[in-house]
Amino acid sequence: MKLNELSDNPGATQRKKRIGRGPGSGMGKTGGRGIKGQKSRSGVAIKGYEGGQMPLYQRLPKRGFNNINRKTFAVVNLGLIQKFIDEGKIDAKADITEEALIASGLVRRKKDGIRVLAKGDFKAKANITVTGASKGAIEAVEKAGGSLTVATPVAAE
Repeated sequence: MKLNELSDNPGATQRKKRIGRGPGSGMGKTGGRGIKGQKSRSGVAIKGYEGGQMPLYQRLPKRGFNNINRKTFAVVNLGLIQKFIDEGKIDAKADITEEALIASGLVRRKKDGIRVLAKGDFKAKANITVTGASKGAIEAVEKAGGSLTVATPVAAE
């Protein structure tokens, strides 16, 4: 056997079906699309339709509950606040508010408020006022000699 003698099995390859090329092709006029209707027009693909089979997005299990009123908070760790105080980006002597945290660049956007968590070491004596805080964060700030006040957010009307 030589390379020039290689050939595919009979019937393994078929010529490309040329649609809309006259009645002799068997695919002329409507081009196999039938008559009228949405599916006969160009540029139409019915998204998610699987020919009557149950679509994938309906076959997958649904889990849990999505609360439409859920609040999302910007999260800040105490260790990061301490780092920004050490670098001089936040003044520990003045009250540290949510606006001060945004102005320093520690928090990008406020969302529904800023919540402080206890990760990291905190040594500065600072007064912090935020929307939320964990118990561990409150204890760590008070242990350092400061105070962490949790203010209730004002509802925007």
